Amino acid sequence: MDVVVLGASGTIGKAIIQEALKRKHEVTAAVRNPESITLEHERLHITTVDVLDPASVAAAVRGHEEVISAYGPVLGQEKDLITAAKAIVEGMQEAGLNRLLVVGGAGSLKTETGELLMDTADFPAEIRPLAEAHAEAYEIYKNTELDYTYASPAAVVHSGRRTGQFRIGLDRLVFDENGESIISVEDFAVAMVDELEEGNFSRTRFTVAY
Repeated sequence: MDVVVLGASGTIGKAIIQEALKRKHEVTAAVRNPESITLEHERLHITTVDVLDPASVAAAVRGHEEVISAYGPVLGQEKDLITAAKAIVEGMQEAGLNRLLVVGGAGSLKTETGELLMDTADFPAEIRPLAEAHAEAYEIYKNTELDYTYASPAAVVHSGRRTGQFRIGLDRLVFDENGESIISVEDFAVAMVDELEEGNFSRTRFTVAY
């Protein structure tokens, strides 16, 4: 496939690029600063984009097949996530693309009690604005006609190793036998590229954890 990755310079974005290249896909990393991508590969291309600008998004994705957004705002600018969601939708529509995979947040997933993760007592207050922005962005994608998939990670995402082994859920957090919801960046990237190839979660959300 020929996929564009928005937010390609972040930890998850870079992992998705590496996983997609490993599986022989053509990948375009769309970033604000091209020098942030140091990986070199014959199937990796780099382009510039401002994910807050629909025209810039349209120019970056035009002519490709699918789009993955791994965009994440800087601390204190969480509302940019909502602006970006609107710009990505508009830009893709302008460019005539329909398939979008989004790296979302875990805060709006339900816990075992049915309570949203971001509403639980132990949820860190400092990342509540980000969780709320992710939830609002998800509503934007749900209310478009794009063939979107919204992928929420586990409650905890850490750099680790690629195992290719994890469990999949929908709107509820997935917990292991120790009551933890956790996934490595590398395995989350595996799940994203699996969805790119298989398309099992069209116009819905899924989550992954060990």
